[in-house]
Amino acid sequence: MKKSENKKSRFKRLWKRYQLTRWLIVVFLLLFFTMSAYCTFIAKTTHVQNLQSSLEQSTVIYDAKNNKAGKIYSQKGTYVSYKNISSNIPNAILSTEDRNFYHEHGFSAKGFGRAILLMIKNKIMHREYISGGGSTLTQQLVKNAYLTQQQTFSRKLKELFLSIQVENVYSKNQILTMYMNNSYFGNGVYGVEDASKRYFGMSAKNLPVQDAAVIAGMLTNPSAYNPVDHPKLALQRRNVVLQLMADNNKISQSEANSLKKTPIQVRNSYQYKDGYKYPYYFDAVIDEAISKYGLSESDIMNRGYKIYTTLNQSQQSSLQNDFANDSMFPTNAADGTKVQAASVAIDPRTGGVSAVVGGRGQHVFRGYNRATQIKRQPGSTIKPLAVYTPALENGYDFNSDLQNKVKSYGSNKYTPRNYNNVYTGTTPMYKALAESMNAPAVWLLNKIGVEKGYDSVKSFGLPVQKRDKNLALALGGLSTGVSPQQMAGAYTAFANEGNMTTPHYIRKIVDSSGKVIVDEDDTNSPSKNVMSKSVANKMTSMMLGVFDNGTGVSAKPYGYQVAGKTGSTEADNTGDSDATRDKWIIGYTPKVVLATWEGFDNTNSNHHLENLSGTGVGPLFRNELQQILPTTGDNTFSVKDAAYLDQHPESSDDNSGSGFWGKFHNGAKKFSKDFDKGVNNLKQNAKNWWSDAKKFIGK
Repeated sequence: MKKSENKKSRFKRLWKRYQLTRWLIVVFLLLFFTMSAYCTFIAKTTHVQNLQSSLEQSTVIYDAKNNKAGKIYSQKGTYVSYKNISSNIPNAILSTEDRNFYHEHGFSAKGFGRAILLMIKNKIMHREYISGGGSTLTQQLVKNAYLTQQQTFSRKLKELFLSIQVENVYSKNQILTMYMNNSYFGNGVYGVEDASKRYFGMSAKNLPVQDAAVIAGMLTNPSAYNPVDHPKLALQRRNVVLQLMADNNKISQSEANSLKKTPIQVRNSYQYKDGYKYPYYFDAVIDEAISKYGLSESDIMNRGYKIYTTLNQSQQSSLQNDFANDSMFPTNAADGTKVQAASVAIDPRTGGVSAVVGGRGQHVFRGYNRATQIKRQPGSTIKPLAVYTPALENGYDFNSDLQNKVKSYGSNKYTPRNYNNVYTGTTPMYKALAESMNAPAVWLLNKIGVEKGYDSVKSFGLPVQKRDKNLALALGGLSTGVSPQQMAGAYTAFANEGNMTTPHYIRKIVDSSGKVIVDEDDTNSPSKNVMSKSVANKMTSMMLGVFDNGTGVSAKPYGYQVAGKTGSTEADNTGDSDATRDKWIIGYTPKVVLATWEGFDNTNSNHHLENLSGTGVGPLFRNELQQILPTTGDNTFSVKDAAYLDQHPESSDDNSGSGFWGKFHNGAKKFSKDFDKGVNNLKQNAKNWWSDAKKFIGK
C-alpha cells in the first residue's frame, strides 16, 4: 500500500517538476496550428472560385483547326440553373440532408464534434477510419468535387476547411445549385435534370412533390433507392422523405399523407449523348495531359477544360472506319482471337499526331493502346535508321554496290539470309533497301561498324541498349522493342529534311475560368537535326523505290508517291517456317508519316500471321493513305526514285548532280561502274577461255 502511494507521489512530483501538463498543451496546440495551417493552405490553393464554372462545363476537345471534336466527362450531367429547378427538389433535399443549410457556415459544429468523438473511439478500437460525422450539404459538395471517399480524419479536416472557403466565395443558392447538379442518382446519371428525365420523363423544373421526394431519397444510396432497380425500397424511402418535408414545414401533414398513397410511375426520356467520339485519340490526350502536364484524370474529366489538340477529324474517322472493317484484316484464329493492329499518323513538320487507333474490337477507356504502348521488334523498318543513313554519312552513295552473298560473321557464325534465298553477288544500295535484302544490310553494317549503326538508331530516339550492339541490329534486333508511334516519330526526320520532331497531341489547355495553363506553339515545334538535308533526300529517294518497285508495291495508294519501308519478324517455336509475328509498314510524304503494325497480342503456334514478306498488311495501309493524303494538301516530293536517278544521273535533284563538279562526280562514278563491269566481263571471258582450253587439252 505504501509502495503504491510512494509511486504515485513520485509520479506527481516528476509531473509537476517537468511541467508536463504545460508541455502537453504546447504539443497539442502546435499540432493543431500546424494542421490548421496546412488545411488553410490546401483550401486557399484549391481555387474554389473555379468550382462553379468547372461543374457547369464539360471538358471539350478541339481539333487542329480549333473545331469542337468531342467531350470528356465522368461525373457530369446536364447543368441547369436554380430557376430551372422546381422548388420541390431543394425543399426535399434540404429537409432530408441539411435542414440548417441556410444558418451554418459550411459545417456543423455539432456534427464535427461527433466526428472527433467517433475518431477517438475508432483509434482506441484500432480502426483507421471515422464513421459518419454529420456532413453538411456544402461538405458533401466539396467531398464529391475535390476529395476521395476515404473515411479518414485528415480528409474530414480538409473537407471542413474547403467548405468554409466555398462558403466565403459562393452564395447559398449557388452552392445548393452546384450540389443538385453534381450529385449522383444511380444508373450512370448525374444531376437533377438528367435524373428527372431518367426516372420520370420530364424536366427538373416540372417535377411534382412526390417525384422530388424520390430524387432526394436516392442521395444516401442511389443504387438501393432508385425506382428502376428497387421500386419497393424507393417507395419506402420516398415516404420517409415526404414525412421529413412535412416535419420541416415544406408541405402539410395532410398533403404528405395523401402523397404517400400514390404509386411511383417511372418514365424514361433520358438520352445519353456520348461525346467520346475518338476513343483512342482522346485516351492519348488524357495520358499526355497527365504524364506531361501534371493534371489528374479526375481533373481532366470533371474540371471543364478546353483542350486544343493536333487532331484531324477526317483522318481519325477514316482510320476508325478502316479498323471497324473486318475485311481489311486477316481472318481470326481458330479460337476466334482477332488479329490486332495499330496505326498512327503524324505531321512531320510539327510532330503533331493527327490520327491514332490502338486496336480492333471493343475499346476500353484508357485501356491498352497498341499504337503507343506495344513493344515489338521493328524488323526491316529499322534498316534505314541503323544501316543506310549512317552508311550515307560515312562515304557511301545511294547507288553504291553492296555485297549480296550468304556470309557468316563472328565466332557465333551469324548468317543472315534473304527472304527468298536469292543472292546476286552484288546489288546497288537502293535496290537492297527497296527489296528489303538482309544479306547486304548486315554486310554494310559490318563495313561501317556496329557502333555507328547503334549511335544512329539512338539519335532517332529509339530505346536501344548496350546489348543491342551487334549485327542483328541491322534486321531490327532490339532488346525492348518499339511502338508504332516511336517508329513514326523517327521517320519524321526523313520527311522533314533531316529534322526529327517529337510526337505529341496537345497544343493548348484552358481551364474553366479562361486561364491558359498550357500553351505549346505548334507552328514552331522544336526539332532535332538527325542528318543533313542531302542525306535525308537520298534516303527518301531510295525509300520511294519501296512502294514503286519493292516490297511495298501492294501498299502504294493510287495516284500518289510515297516513301517508306516495310518490315516483318519471324514467329519462333510455331512449327511453321513461314509464320510471322509482326508486320510493319511505315510510309511518308512531306506532309504526313503513317506507321501501321499488325499481329497477335500473344504469338504462338495457334496465333501467328502468315507470309514473312510483310505484304499482308498492304491493302489496309493503302486504304488508310488513300483517305488520309487528300486531306494533307500538296504531297509532291522534291526528289526522284533512286532507281530512276541511277539510270539518269543528269536529272538528279541533289547538289552532287549539278554544276561542273556534279557532272564530274557522276561521270567518274559512271566510268568506275563501266570499268568494273568491263573487268568483270574480262574475268568471266578468261574463265570461259581457260575452261575451253582445259577441255581441248583433255581431248
